[in-house]
Amino acid sequence: MQLTDMTNEVLAAILKSIDEGIHVVNTEGITIFYNEVAAKHDGLKVDEVLGKPLLAAFPSLNESSSTLLKVIRTKKSIYNQTQHYVNMHGNNIETINTTLPIFVGNEVIGAVEIAKDYSRMKLLAERLLDLQKGFTRSVGKVNTGKKMNYTLDDLMTVNSGFIKIKQEAAKFAKSDSPILVYGESGTGKELFVQGIHEASLRAEGPFIAQNCAAIPETLLESILFGTARGGYTGAVDRKGLFELADGGTLFLDELHTMPIELQAKLLRVIEDGLVRKVGSSTNTSVNVRVIAAMNEHPRQALHEKKLRSDLFYRLNVFTFSLLPLRERKEDILFLTDYFINMYNRKLNKRVSGIEREVELYFLQYLWPGNVRELKHSLEYMMNVCEGDMLVFKDLPVMLKQHLPVSLGQDEQDDSLSLRENLKSMEKKLIEKAMGMTGNNINQAAKLLEIPRQTLQYKIQKYNQ
Repeated sequence: MQLTDMTNEVLAAILKSIDEGIHVVNTEGITIFYNEVAAKHDGLKVDEVLGKPLLAAFPSLNESSSTLLKVIRTKKSIYNQTQHYVNMHGNNIETINTTLPIFVGNEVIGAVEIAKDYSRMKLLAERLLDLQKGFTRSVGKVNTGKKMNYTLDDLMTVNSGFIKIKQEAAKFAKSDSPILVYGESGTGKELFVQGIHEASLRAEGPFIAQNCAAIPETLLESILFGTARGGYTGAVDRKGLFELADGGTLFLDELHTMPIELQAKLLRVIEDGLVRKVGSSTNTSVNVRVIAAMNEHPRQALHEKKLRSDLFYRLNVFTFSLLPLRERKEDILFLTDYFINMYNRKLNKRVSGIEREVELYFLQYLWPGNVRELKHSLEYMMNVCEGDMLVFKDLPVMLKQHLPVSLGQDEQDDSLSLRENLKSMEKKLIEKAMGMTGNNINQAAKLLEIPRQTLQYKIQKYNQ
């Protein structure tokens, strides 16, 4: 077997194994590769398409409407475009296609199309809307005393800055103006937004949350605004999230992942309260408060053109920036105690706290996953611990891997003892703080963020 033949066979085997539809045509519009997944999407058999003119297999298409033929003609790629057509058996087909020209040098020799089954994706989207609709009905029922949503009081903190943010949120909750929330992943954005909803005059109305990154771009518009019967092949009258959230709050998370074109339509809805379903020529009035959140800084998203400036300034009536856990040092041990008590009740345990070395490590660790990471770490430790204190061996593997190599380790000392290294690091930090403040205990305690009495005790301990 020639090397070229072997390469072609290997390539064909790889393409056949891919779980997306692959359709390749040459410059004459003849199909030269067509896998089983594509055939299933199109309601055809491979041999009905392979080796035949594209327009013979799909007679409803023409030179202008076929994405494959258009790409060959323009030499430009097309990404995530919905295509509706009729196959040779008269069946309606809907796919989402990415179509790319195939170059050899500077010459186009054909085009390849990667297709996803749009009908299946629509079905999943419609099921999501049905679930949202059922949830909306449930929250609209008479309150039975069982807690449905979180309140601002559920955001546990002793940090003065975060307490001020909560107080401002409770005050602004009474307004109907849109809100923009920025915070790293794990800082509690959805809990914070639910708290605003519960403190608002809309508390009896629905609260609907949608992560914009969780839905394909091509479906997000119909999810948000709904569809009208006949708007496209197979379309039915269906309410979108704006109509489902009427009288309540719609929370749009990861707003910066929403397509720019769709952001323009969102802005119009916020401005005039009118929703137009996909495929409809009429508007529906809705009364919805929009709260959006991002895990990127809005200014960065604006700079990278992920966020429209006009939408940003419309949402920027009230803006909240949730502090990461590393900037709320006093909350680390406070939340640790809170979660330990919570898991004591859940797991029927009697853990009294964490040993001092773990406490020091928790205070030095940056917690990139914020409160969510702290909570899940403690959940793991509570499940594996064998005593009445959480110790270093109970730490999750990921936390152990992040332990700094230089943590209290002398350059001449190869000891791997976590206990001794942490003690050494603590001593060095105290010495540094005392040196920076001219041995002023009050000022050094502030730098170390510990009580003055604790610092005095530690100085005496290390001077013995």
